[in-house]
Amino acid sequence: MGFFDLFKQKDINEGIKEYQSVSGSVLLDVRTPQEYKEGHIPKSKNVPLQMIDRVTSVVKTKDTPLFVYCYSGSRSNQAVNELRRMGYSNVTNIGGISSYSGKVER
Repeated sequence: MGFFDLFKQKDINEGIKEYQSVSGSVLLDVRTPQEYKEGHIPKSKNVPLQMIDRVTSVVKTKDTPLFVYCYSGSRSNQAVNELRRMGYSNVTNIGGISSYSGKVER
Protein backbone atom coordinates (compact mmCIF):
# COMPACT_ATOMS: atom_id res chain seq x y z
CA MET A 1 0.00 0.00 0.00
CA GLY A 2 1.45 3.31 -1.04
CA PHE A 3 1.02 6.68 0.64
CA PHE A 4 -1.69 7.85 -1.77
CA ASP A 5 -3.75 4.68 -1.17
CA LEU A 6 -4.61 6.21 2.21
CA PHE A 7 -6.63 8.90 0.40
CA LYS A 8 -8.33 6.62 -2.10
CA GLN A 9 -12.10 6.34 -1.59
CA LYS A 10 -13.55 2.91 -0.91
CA ASP A 11 -15.58 1.55 -3.83
CA ILE A 12 -18.93 0.67 -2.29
CA ASN A 13 -19.95 -1.23 -5.42
CA GLU A 14 -16.98 -3.59 -4.99
CA GLY A 15 -17.80 -3.82 -1.27
CA ILE A 16 -21.37 -4.90 -2.06
CA LYS A 17 -20.08 -7.63 -4.39
CA GLU A 18 -17.80 -8.87 -1.62
CA TYR A 19 -20.68 -8.74 0.92
CA GLN A 20 -22.87 -10.80 -1.42
CA SER A 21 -20.14 -13.42 -1.82
CA VAL A 22 -19.57 -13.96 1.93
CA SER A 23 -22.01 -16.39 3.51
CA GLY A 24 -23.66 -15.18 6.72
CA SER A 25 -22.43 -11.60 6.35
CA VAL A 26 -24.38 -8.54 7.51
CA LEU A 27 -24.63 -5.23 5.62
CA LEU A 28 -24.72 -2.44 8.20
CA ASP A 29 -25.94 1.09 7.42
CA VAL A 30 -24.76 3.47 10.17
CA ARG A 31 -26.63 6.57 8.95
CA THR A 32 -29.53 8.09 10.87
CA PRO A 33 -32.96 6.42 10.72
CA GLN A 34 -34.21 9.36 8.60
CA GLU A 35 -31.38 8.92 6.05
CA TYR A 36 -32.06 5.18 5.99
CA LYS A 37 -35.77 5.76 5.24
CA GLU A 38 -34.85 8.09 2.38
CA GLY A 39 -33.04 5.23 0.63
CA HIS A 40 -30.85 2.29 1.60
CA ILE A 41 -29.19 -0.71 0.03
CA PRO A 42 -31.52 -3.75 0.02
CA LYS A 43 -31.02 -6.20 2.93
CA SER A 44 -29.00 -3.66 4.95
CA LYS A 45 -29.62 -3.26 8.67
CA ASN A 46 -29.77 0.22 10.18
CA VAL A 47 -27.75 0.76 13.35
CA PRO A 48 -26.91 4.49 13.54
CA LEU A 49 -23.35 5.38 14.54
CA GLN A 50 -24.68 7.13 17.67
CA MET A 51 -26.23 3.81 18.78
CA ILE A 52 -23.54 1.42 17.53
CA ASP A 53 -23.51 -0.31 20.92
CA ARG A 54 -26.96 -1.68 20.01
CA VAL A 55 -25.46 -3.69 17.14
CA THR A 56 -25.92 -6.82 19.28
CA SER A 57 -29.63 -6.73 18.39
CA VAL A 58 -28.66 -7.31 14.74
CA VAL A 59 -25.38 -9.21 14.98
CA LYS A 60 -25.32 -12.14 17.38
CA THR A 61 -21.68 -13.26 17.19
CA LYS A 62 -18.53 -11.15 17.15
CA ASP A 63 -16.97 -13.06 14.27
CA THR A 64 -19.88 -12.40 11.87
CA PRO A 65 -18.58 -10.67 8.71
CA LEU A 66 -19.80 -7.06 8.81
CA PHE A 67 -19.79 -4.73 5.81
CA VAL A 68 -20.38 -1.16 6.99
CA TYR A 69 -21.44 1.90 4.99
CA CYS A 70 -22.80 5.41 5.54
CA TYR A 71 -23.23 8.39 3.22
CA SER A 72 -19.60 9.22 2.41
CA GLY A 73 -17.50 6.64 4.26
CA SER A 74 -16.56 8.81 7.24
CA ARG A 75 -19.14 7.58 9.78
CA SER A 76 -18.67 4.01 8.61
CA ASN A 77 -14.95 4.38 9.32
CA GLN A 78 -15.75 5.56 12.86
CA ALA A 79 -18.21 2.68 13.27
CA VAL A 80 -15.64 0.11 12.11
CA ASN A 81 -13.15 1.41 14.68
CA GLU A 82 -15.77 1.26 17.44
CA LEU A 83 -16.95 -2.22 16.42
CA ARG A 84 -13.36 -3.48 16.52
CA ARG A 85 -12.95 -1.92 19.96
CA MET A 86 -16.10 -3.80 21.01
CA GLY A 87 -14.48 -7.07 19.91
CA TYR A 88 -15.92 -7.58 16.43
CA SER A 89 -13.16 -9.24 14.44
CA ASN A 90 -14.41 -9.31 10.84
CA VAL A 91 -15.43 -5.72 10.00
CA THR A 92 -14.99 -3.88 6.68
CA ASN A 93 -15.73 -0.26 5.80
CA ILE A 94 -17.11 -0.34 2.25
CA GLY A 95 -17.55 3.43 1.92
CA GLY A 96 -20.51 5.66 1.16
CA ILE A 97 -23.87 5.14 -0.51
CA SER A 98 -23.34 8.46 -2.33
CA SER A 99 -21.28 6.57 -4.93
CA TYR A 100 -23.44 3.43 -5.00
CA SER A 101 -24.78 2.54 -8.45
CA GLY A 102 -27.15 -0.27 -7.56
CA LYS A 103 -30.77 -0.51 -6.51
CA VAL A 104 -31.95 1.49 -3.49
CA GLU A 105 -34.99 0.67 -1.32
CA ARG A 106 -37.20 3.24 0.38
